[in-house]
Amino acid sequence: MIRRQISVQITRGGNILIRRPCPPPCPEPSRPNLALPANACDSHCHIMGPAALFPYSAQRAYDPPEAPIEKLLALHRHLGISRGVIVQASCHGFDNSAMIDALKTYPDRLRGVALLPPDCTIEQIEELHAVGVRGVRFNFMSRIQKAPSLEAINGILERIAPFGWHAVLHFDPEQIPQLKNWIADLPLPHVIDHMGRLNGSDYGGKYFDEFCTMLQGKSTWMKISGAERGSETGPPFADMIPIARKFVEIAPDRTLWGIDWPHPVLTRPMPDDGHLVDLLGEMVPDETTRKAILVDNPARLYGF
Repeated sequence: MIRRQISVQITRGGNILIRRPCPPPCPEPSRPNLALPANACDSHCHIMGPAALFPYSAQRAYDPPEAPIEKLLALHRHLGISRGVIVQASCHGFDNSAMIDALKTYPDRLRGVALLPPDCTIEQIEELHAVGVRGVRFNFMSRIQKAPSLEAINGILERIAPFGWHAVLHFDPEQIPQLKNWIADLPLPHVIDHMGRLNGSDYGGKYFDEFCTMLQGKSTWMKISGAERGSETGPPFADMIPIARKFVEIAPDRTLWGIDWPHPVLTRPMPDDGHLVDLLGEMVPDETTRKAILVDNPARLYGF
């Protein structure tokens, strides 16, 4: 079985750079049946462009759709979402300007997760903290963005620790053997993206068990997002429900949720974001636990 759905062929050392085109998100998402609580937070979303104001990186792995902050907030209003955490998109590289502009414009409802180069300074971190950034993301998937060495990442973590930030980790399950000891020793909170990029058939398997073990650590968090990426059955992505429910059972106070709009580098048909909200109701049927995941947990981690 071919586990991962993305295959990007890129040559960065020479003059050729092949970028994957990125389709736009669902243009008319349905209104969800699930009513979200007040101050519900989308803890994983992106903004991209507009390119005329915020140019894309020349080294990007994909050509994104225009997904500016106004479109994101309109979607949030449609879905009943009050707060959001903007995760810096790799198509902008280390230029966090689009995210910074959004955080400055909507300081009460938005927080951010940045991408930082290994040589980032304390002064740069201070400036990001002042506008609402509360974490830094590390993408270990070379098909999207080359990750720094673990030594370089440790240097960044030492610099962000005094600010109370956390790390966001995006990696494939096959990378667990090389990362799990390092993750276990991380000295600050860390969030695993998109249910660890598990596939639906991974439930009960070795990779699933590894993530369950990771979640026993009291500094490890999990995002029950990305069902549309891992599902092998397609909409309504029901094969991902058992995985999410188990993660919530282990760490209900360290679980986050997000829609991952505008679903960058997704190679299958774009999901209906209203249906993703309703899927949350299936993944977390208990209303009290759902409120913790949507309101209390992100408020605690991001300082809303």
